[in-house]
Amino acid sequence: MPFGLKIVPQNCQGLIELFGKYQHSVESGLHFYIPLVQRIRTVNLAMRPIELPHYSIITKDNAEVSTSITLNYHVTDAAKFEYNNTDSIESMAQLVRGHLRDIIGRMELNDALGSTAKINADLAQAIGDLTNTYGINVDRINIDELLPSQEIQKAMDKQLTADRERVAAIAKAEGQAESIRLTNEAENNALIATAKAQAQATRTQADAERYRIDTVQAGLQDADDKYFKNQSIDAYKQLANSDTNLIVIPNEDNSSFGQTALLAQAIKKSKD
Repeated sequence: MPFGLKIVPQNCQGLIELFGKYQHSVESGLHFYIPLVQRIRTVNLAMRPIELPHYSIITKDNAEVSTSITLNYHVTDAAKFEYNNTDSIESMAQLVRGHLRDIIGRMELNDALGSTAKINADLAQAIGDLTNTYGINVDRINIDELLPSQEIQKAMDKQLTADRERVAAIAKAEGQAESIRLTNEAENNALIATAKAQAQATRTQADAERYRIDTVQAGLQDADDKYFKNQSIDAYKQLANSDTNLIVIPNEDNSSFGQTALLAQAIKKSKD
């Protein structure tokens, strides 16, 4: 009886069928079989990627999002993978889609858009080990895209623009308020400095005037009667040389004119 030869490649497993019925599995290598009676199916055990294209999901707040997922899986049980399902890969994909709809459907839009890492972890936990069902194990799940619909995206863009304009307006108003505050503060400081300078000048002028008066008074206290009489004579001379036609002299002591003239001259000199 002639025998057939079948090479099962590395990282693959062979399934031997007898009259179309599964008998047993063989590892990679060279195997003999009986043609027309037996058949060897080859199942690849290596890790393979699969992309689940865009499909729509409705969030808890009734927002539509479009998502795309990439899966990495490998066959863990070749017999279950080949015989328990007509298409184990498609069955696995449908299971992943169902769990993802359930997870995102319990989340609001903003939470879903900002929680892709959490969704990946929840989805991997929900799927678990699919060996007993499909003979497959999902090694990695990654959400490539999670996008809101165009209408929601436009509304979000408008909201974002409005928020940015509001922040810019607040910043501008705060800047103007700060500028006004600094200007007022500078003007107030200038007014205070000017007032202090004027007060200091007035105080200095008053001190000088007080010193002048004190000096005059001290000089008058030290002067004797002869000095005042001499000043009275000079005063009479000035009156005689003036344009005055009438001079009234009291009967009292005329020495007081000297004091008056001396005081007038001192005040005139200080003003000059």
